[in-house]
Amino acid sequence: MALNAVLSFLYSQFFVSLPYPKTSYAGKTIIVTGANVGLGKEAARHYARLGASKLILAVRSLDKGLAAKRDIEASVPTGTVIEVWHLDMADYDSVLAFAARAASDLDRLDIVIANAGVAATTFRLTAKGDEESLAVNVIGTFLLAAALMPTLKATATKHATLPVFSVISSEMYAYAAAKFTHTSFPDGAILSTLSDKAATGDDPAAFQGRYPLTKLLEVYGVRALAEEHPAPPYPVVINCVNPGLCKTELGREVMAWHFILMRKILGRTAEQGSRTLVHAGDQGVESHGKYLSDCEVREPVATVTGAEGRVAQERVWAEVVSKLEGIQPGVTRNF
Repeated sequence: MALNAVLSFLYSQFFVSLPYPKTSYAGKTIIVTGANVGLGKEAARHYARLGASKLILAVRSLDKGLAAKRDIEASVPTGTVIEVWHLDMADYDSVLAFAARAASDLDRLDIVIANAGVAATTFRLTAKGDEESLAVNVIGTFLLAAALMPTLKATATKHATLPVFSVISSEMYAYAAAKFTHTSFPDGAILSTLSDKAATGDDPAAFQGRYPLTKLLEVYGVRALAEEHPAPPYPVVINCVNPGLCKTELGREVMAWHFILMRKILGRTAEQGSRTLVHAGDQGVESHGKYLSDCEVREPVATVTGAEGRVAQERVWAEVVSKLEGIQPGVTRNF
């Protein structure tokens, strides 16, 4: 299986030609998180080029977001209204405030590209006491989904359309799935254990598996949410997408020479990788709860879909829901 995974990765990076986005987004309102650099900025550029009516660049740094806006507007002749909104995915209050602003300020919301993420190489706690990559990639992402869901559902009803919330994952989830043993965690304590420095340690070599693990938890969450709310009749599609290995700033903390060399040789450009994001945001019910790679729906690895994987998925999702309820009571009823 390991060899097959490696061969599949190499084939994807070297030989797969990703379709260039051509769909018109006239009349659509789109949010892209982490839109100031890399995949997020290039996806936003595509949306502007393709005529989106309104484009929200959701960023932690407003200055960097404004610079990205100027860059996009200078490179793409467009009538798209581009706005820069503050969003710190590690700060749950910021996530909730962002969603509240969307509910009050946007007439509609058609696509959310949940691209913001971190690949931390050392253990860091957020102000809320959660390990940073877990907070941003998993908890913050699903909190954003829950908080934006009423706006997405209202758009579906008012405009007879099918909004999409797309989570940017990674093929690295499969490596985590091969190692993740849910039975090694106490009942109801997967997330809390992962945020316990004494339990996980902060040795960079040992911590390098954290990013893939957060991507696995995303896959579990997307699958679980879709299973609880099948589409149709559920009015919003939620999926997750692997953009492949790309030459972006995501792995800027990783100093291992083999990773730097591999990214230099095999990495897709940010524009190429962003095509997968745009594709995922344009998919229908056939992608609900699914994992997409190379602009196709792909079945997750057997360690996810098998019996033990399903038990792990149920445990993880139950904890995510409990965590979200602890942050904002009642928020998961939005799903």
